[in-house]
Amino acid sequence: MRVVCVAEKNSIAKAVAGILGGGRLARRDSSSKYIKNYDFTFEFPFAGQCDVTMTAVAGHLSGMDLDASHGWGKCPIPAVFNAPIIDIRTKDQEKIAQNIRKECRNADFLMIWTDCDREGEYIGWEVVQAAISSNAGLERNTYRAIFSHLEPRHIIHAAKNPKQLDLRAVDAVRTRMEVDLRSGVAFTRFLTELLASKVERASDPKNKQRPVISYGTCQFPTLGFVVDRHERIRRFVSESFWFIQVGVANGADETFFQWERVHLFDRLAVAVIYESCVETAGSIAKVSDLKSKSTTKYRPLPLTTVELQKNCSRFFKMSAKTSLEAAEKLYQKGFISYPRTETDIFPSNMDLKALVEQQTLDPRWGSYAQTLLAETTSNRFKWPRSGKNDDKAHPPIHPIITCGSGLENDNERKVYEYVTRHFLACCSEDAKGHLTTMTIEWGYEQFTANGLVVLERNFMDIYFWAKWETTKQLPALTVGQEIQLSSHVMKDGKTSPPNQMTEAELILLMDANGIGTDATIAEHIEKIQQREYITKKKINKQTYLIPTILGISLVHGFEEIGLEDSFAKPFLRRQMEVDLKLICEGEKRKLQVIDDLISRYQLYYGVTSRNQNKLVEVYNHIRRTVT
Repeated sequence: MRVVCVAEKNSIAKAVAGILGGGRLARRDSSSKYIKNYDFTFEFPFAGQCDVTMTAVAGHLSGMDLDASHGWGKCPIPAVFNAPIIDIRTKDQEKIAQNIRKECRNADFLMIWTDCDREGEYIGWEVVQAAISSNAGLERNTYRAIFSHLEPRHIIHAAKNPKQLDLRAVDAVRTRMEVDLRSGVAFTRFLTELLASKVERASDPKNKQRPVISYGTCQFPTLGFVVDRHERIRRFVSESFWFIQVGVANGADETFFQWERVHLFDRLAVAVIYESCVETAGSIAKVSDLKSKSTTKYRPLPLTTVELQKNCSRFFKMSAKTSLEAAEKLYQKGFISYPRTETDIFPSNMDLKALVEQQTLDPRWGSYAQTLLAETTSNRFKWPRSGKNDDKAHPPIHPIITCGSGLENDNERKVYEYVTRHFLACCSEDAKGHLTTMTIEWGYEQFTANGLVVLERNFMDIYFWAKWETTKQLPALTVGQEIQLSSHVMKDGKTSPPNQMTEAELILLMDANGIGTDATIAEHIEKIQQREYITKKKINKQTYLIPTILGISLVHGFEEIGLEDSFAKPFLRRQMEVDLKLICEGEKRKLQVIDDLISRYQLYYGVTSRNQNKLVEVYNHIRRTVT
């Protein structure tokens, strides 16, 4: 019997072949310079001892496009919504497909080893289509390996417990691709023909080549978040406020108490309250309440893709795209688990202590890992907290083996350190402290101050990004005790605008609003930057995302014609993601969802076409205003 196995990347194919072949394998070239074929033997439960060829693709094996008669400029734009769709391949993809057809010609079974997510199911289906074109019998004899990392026992278990491809997930991806293609081509053509001759490139004003003004179902809502923050800042009007602050002597220091009302925007009202307190109580206050309790700072939840991208942006100033690329390299090298996951719950059958034990060998945090496994320490191993998300495909991101100092790439080093420290923190005790809240009464007003004593740092010793510090102790006072205020003053301040959008904030907004997936968020941010809808600007060592004239104009243009909820807001894309999940769950059919969404885009195109002059007017107005 002969089995052909196909992975999503050559590096995965090489790693899996090495494990299943026990290190005894032969390597052959393929018709593609990017792909190798690895031959070995392995015993499968469905076929016994077999000759195996492990090969790979390089991501998607095909693309999707409109037929030739509906190419750019060859038809009226509305015809795009009903044009025939064809599958296409680049020259490199055709060489890879040729290798699959050749290897599968005499195969008895096909096993798919693509990444275990929705996109991976679709790539697996593309592999099957190439395989059955040379061997129709493989359509009935195809299996799917379920795996999330490259630890040998896990890979062997995946090979011996195969499943079937999820064709509902394939339908969901096909739906998304068709809707994105039709809407993208229609509105990209429309916007480019309408505005490209008027747009100056932000990065190179002297470049007279017409830019492509692209539309994407995720690009525009992503841009909308950035523009919305920019407009809130631009329209912000600062307001004055007033508040009362009192202080109590605390040895050589002074403890300040916060007014229960925080602040008011009416100066006269605060002045009246302040004068009333002075007249009623002078400089004497009374302790009205004293509460003391144990408190906890929780360790982080298990790591998801979105959290990884957000925190690498915050801690290392690393873009979402860069952090995800580094994580994927680490996965391909076998150092961490699959980095594209929404799951923040560890399966109960995972041996997490064995993973912690792996890290005892690392000089950077080995001693900390040892304390987790020791029975005598207060910071002993504890099963991680459970979040609310489980995609049923992959566990949270975690280290598989220690890499020591074996990583030469700086980004990979940083991401591996973050993943490992996060994982060890998840398996630690929460930090513990003692919080005291004192309330004093001055006149008829209440003022409070808090004092925190951190008793056990626990997870914070490894996860040093978490901040929780002991504060100055409160004065030694008792309830009912009268005290002399060391100061009492009426102060003023002004409200301040929010900062411009950071990439970490944008990632959170996209995730919360269903824009893209954990795996594609980075691509959408990168795309609107490449299209010069936004630019990055460093202010006081922090990098912010700033919309360009074109980016602002596109958002406001669609607002002006009444389509802000459909284009610059997340509602339409969020509904698409809901529909795609319903396809995966068998609650909706592919054609039903496509027909509904394409009908909407046809309606939106009609509105846009009738109001195209407004889009031009908005662009010209914003360009004059900003410049």
